[in-house]
Amino acid sequence: MFFRVFSFLIFIAFCTSCDKLSFNKNENTQVLDTIVDFSSVDVSPSFKLCDSIIDKTKKTACFRVAIHQKIGEELQQYSFTIKDAISETVFVHLLINSNGTISLEEVQSSENIKIQLPELDSLLKVSVLKLPSIYPAIKRGIPVTTKYKLPIRIHLKE
Repeated sequence: MFFRVFSFLIFIAFCTSCDKLSFNKNENTQVLDTIVDFSSVDVSPSFKLCDSIIDKTKKTACFRVAIHQKIGEELQQYSFTIKDAISETVFVHLLINSNGTISLEEVQSSENIKIQLPELDSLLKVSVLKLPSIYPAIKRGIPVTTKYKLPIRIHLKE
């Protein structure tokens, strides 16, 4: 008789699943996303005039337009002497660190521009240094360093 009761209890123990027994105190644990996309940011860098925009695409567009305008305005203050007309695009590689400091990494231009406008690199560097303060990009609530490749159209007539 004792053997039957003991066997029955063992049978019940095997039939009940362990996953129905809760050994975990907190079942509402949040799963952390460990995959980080380093090719995009949650919040783009911005100037003070763009900082109040909430929509991500509009904020990015505002930043790009503002930086183009400010660098363009600075370059228009200089007069250039050229031999042949120029209508080309120069790519300016910028680095905006997590403190909001912007620096010129590289100017990518054609040989024609390098020959006719050898001072363009230094003028772009000065233009970048004169930019107003920038709020850095944010990824998961942390300010991060970002790189930008800005196309600048150079259109000069003889």
